[in-house]
Amino acid sequence: MTVQYHNNDTAAIVHRVFPRRTFLRRKTAGETVEYQMIAANIDVAFIVQSCHFDFNPRRLDRYLVMAADGHVEPVVMLTKTDLVSPEELELKTETIRSITKTEPIALSNITGVGFDRFRAALASGMTYCLLGSSGVGKTTLINRLMGGEVFDTKAVSATGEGTHTTSRRQLIVLGRGAMLIDTPGMRELGVVGAGEGIDADFEELVRLAESCQFADCRHEQEPGCAIRAAIESGELSEDRFASYAKLRKESEYNEMSRLDRRKKDKAFGKSIKTWKKQHKRTRR
Repeated sequence: MTVQYHNNDTAAIVHRVFPRRTFLRRKTAGETVEYQMIAANIDVAFIVQSCHFDFNPRRLDRYLVMAADGHVEPVVMLTKTDLVSPEELELKTETIRSITKTEPIALSNITGVGFDRFRAALASGMTYCLLGSSGVGKTTLINRLMGGEVFDTKAVSATGEGTHTTSRRQLIVLGRGAMLIDTPGMRELGVVGAGEGIDADFEELVRLAESCQFADCRHEQEPGCAIRAAIESGELSEDRFASYAKLRKESEYNEMSRLDRRKKDKAFGKSIKTWKKQHKRTRR
């Protein structure tokens, strides 16, 4: 945006707001079906999952859809690698490779192993964002980049679950000129109207569906279904398809609910305007 500051920078006039180039958004938490903007004009989103209790491929699918929906490049990070064996780390890395094209970054905030690769990925003039659940080590990563305990952190709970420390989004300018946004941990990650992002993240399913015998194939018991054939042959996992189908259904349902509510709000607004006009006439 273009801003003119006054009174020793205590007040400002916004002259122009530029359109968003990229964005990260989710469904608002709770029953309200609307968008909540997380960040805008992000070049790369680091999606952070812990190797310990937090690792969840289906939740990772949701973050990848969020990035694809907003045209943001995703990079998956695995933290707390010191808590698992090399064999378990390799299995988790292979799982990530099976659902996203980008090579994951594995590191430990305790030992420092892999941290140089993360630092090297931060280019001057680029804007990055850290996404992930509470307790996966996002703020600790920033503190390590900045060389000290600049931001507060907390230990995970006795159950291994994260505890909320970061309560607001904050933009940090790093020494090399890269900018990094830390975000609070997200308990809910609903999708609304993200059909394009879902198709982009699950592009192998979209390609398979084009080979189905029927254009309106539901990929259940229909003859000539390319997706069912890929699952039976082992080319496609049942879990991968189930995640795609669930996200598709959720996104379409939420979008219909959102549009339906907007239609009702518009109809209500029109009825109020009509009543006001009629009321003015009767008073005259």
